[in-house]
Formats: sequence, structure tokens, C-alpha cells
Amino acid sequence: MTLLYEGKAKRIFSTDKERQLRVEYKDEVTAGNGAKKDKMEGKGRLNNQITAIIFDYLAQHGIKSHFIKQLSETEQLVEAVTIIPLEVVVRNIATGSITKRLGFNKGHEFEAPLVEFFYKNDDLNDPLITDDHVKLLNIANDSEIETLKTMAKDINKVLIELMNEMDLRLVDFKIEFGKTSDGKILLADEISPDTCRIWDKHSDTNFDKDVYRNDTGSLIDTYTTFLNKLEELK
Repeated sequence: MTLLYEGKAKRIFSTDKERQLRVEYKDEVTAGNGAKKDKMEGKGRLNNQITAIIFDYLAQHGIKSHFIKQLSETEQLVEAVTIIPLEVVVRNIATGSITKRLGFNKGHEFEAPLVEFFYKNDDLNDPLITDDHVKLLNIANDSEIETLKTMAKDINKVLIELMNEMDLRLVDFKIEFGKTSDGKILLADEISPDTCRIWDKHSDTNFDKDVYRNDTGSLIDTYTTFLNKLEELK
């Protein structure tokens, strides 16, 4: 199997099937677009298992993704897609960068979910872009932009239900999409505490990577507790 790509959190390998890939989750954690970086034993296992459970849950609720099956504690099999170079962010509650950009108070609940696009480009520090920028960069056309927004909002609804079952609040999350060989758009990459902000309903305690960003707790302990909550629902 050939290594096709290595990022901050994963390695992507070819398989003996043309349209299937093997994803290996790494024991590395980063923040600030890689400015802060550490190796943490067990982190890859946790994110792989959490993502597998969440993608299965989404599939049961009609949300299709590139996920096929979990192969091991740190590996999964996925359908090969061409990643659309956008980070699609859905915000239900104000925190993080939007409080600095637009002056919302942390904890402000939006009347409707806000969908934002960020251009996936490390050299440009993944800038926030508009629909017109997306078209100008030839990333997606009007129809595809609408599809991305609709899918993101549908995913948000299902994830809110899932978090409610665990007595948690889905604050915001970042997702990526890819295109299959026939042009179909699928949810891709991962959904885990690395890519979401999740708060306890009663204490607003973080169940996400903010414990690492802000040095407020153990990332491994936090992710383990979150995985245990997920597994209790199965």
C-alpha cells in the first residue's frame, strides 16, 4: 500500500481496490494552524473510533459520507473522493473567532445556524471567503454551493440530536466534503472533538480540542469521556 498523503492528523494510503483508501489516524494534536503541536499516545485511536461511530450514526439518519468501515483501532476504509478545498463551518453558538470578528458575546445563541466557508490553504492561513470568492476560485458553482450549505445544515440537525442524547450542546463544527469519480458530493474527512466545539449542557465544560488550545485539561481524558458517552448510546 502506497502512502498518498500525510497531513497533521492522518495518513492516507492506497488499497488493492481503485476507489477505496485506507486512513490512519496519527497520535498528533495541533492548534493554531499547526503553531502548537504535540504527540499524544492514544489520540489517533480515539479520533478514529469517535469518527466511525458518528459517521455510522449519520448514515442511519440519511447522511452519506465517504466512510465505509473501521479497520482497526486507528484505521478506517473510505471511498476515494477529491476533497473540495473548503472548510465548511456551522455555528450554533458564538465563540472563538466569530466573537472577535463580529463582536458577538461568547455563548450568544444564533436564531438559525450560520454556515461559513474557509478556503483550505495553509499559506493563506485558511481565510474566510464568500460565495462569490468560492466561484471566483472555481471551487464550486452556485448549485454546488447550495448543496454544501444544505448538507451542512442537515448534518447539524442530526449532530444536535446526538449531542442532546449525551446531555451536551453542539456549539460549532468544521466539516469537509469531497467529490466521487462521478461528481457526487459526500461528507469526508472526520467528525470528532478535534473538529467540533462541544459543551456540557449544565456547566459549559469543554468536550473538545479547546482543552488543549487553552491548556484547561487533559485532551486524552476529555476525548475518552466523550467516546464513552457515545458507546453508551450504542
